[in-house]
Amino acid sequence: MLSVSSSSKPSPVERGGVPRSFDAHARSYDKLVAANRGYHEHLRMSVRRMGIPNQGAGLRLLDLGCGTGASTAALLEGAPEAQITAVDASAEMLAQARAKTWPSNVEFVHGNVENLAMTGIIGPYDGILAAYLVRNLVHRDAALRQFYRLLRPGAPIAVHEYSVRDSLRSRAVWTAVCWGVIIPMGKIRAGSADLYRYLWRSVMQFDGVPALSQRLAAAGFEDLRVQTVPGWQQHIVYTFLGRRPAVDETAIDDAAAPAAPTPSVDPDAATPPSGIEVTTPTTGT
Repeated sequence: MLSVSSSSKPSPVERGGVPRSFDAHARSYDKLVAANRGYHEHLRMSVRRMGIPNQGAGLRLLDLGCGTGASTAALLEGAPEAQITAVDASAEMLAQARAKTWPSNVEFVHGNVENLAMTGIIGPYDGILAAYLVRNLVHRDAALRQFYRLLRPGAPIAVHEYSVRDSLRSRAVWTAVCWGVIIPMGKIRAGSADLYRYLWRSVMQFDGVPALSQRLAAAGFEDLRVQTVPGWQQHIVYTFLGRRPAVDETAIDDAAAPAAPTPSVDPDAATPPSGIEVTTPTTGT
């Protein structure tokens, strides 16, 4: 399906639909994720970085691309009193998520995150977590503008995502881990490595840190911050933080987003502390 030379041709996963491929791997997905050291803690770190107050009491939070519920569990741990709506396009991944034990304030919804209104997801929400999602979307800019509109003014978004494009070292580490560990394990546990070869390839071709930050800025988000994670995933996995402006005087439509300067980010900076409060306006980036 894919080679290490990274062809630009669509893969079988992309031609058949990414959600359908996740359907096929849903039963083995949690076992493979469990072998990825730091995976769950990094999701919890991104949630802490959102600065959700008062354990989420009285808040509505949205978990987009929830998969089997790992990001939902992280959001619930950080905001146990919030009303959490988790959305995914893969019916089988959602079935795995729903089979777990959840409190009554967690709801799972099957739907296309690129057209949430058709799924009945209507704002305003007090925060959005989108983990390992944006890279898999077809219309990324339109989706980010949609996420913007779903947020209450002043509310945060955390995009938890891979980004290796800016760093030769990061690309080398990512390739070594994928072809030496993730892809072989996917073949053993799921009987097929197609999804995990797609994972390697999609990350290699995805936005660098400044490019994804610019997408967020163009969608209208402000107070952008980018933080990486510890472990082997440092400078490979990042939390992209932003918020909808507290005073929102401009409407963002799907036809054209206003131009915005590229935020000042350093993909090689040391890992900052978690717990950055992004719901309060700041003067710096």
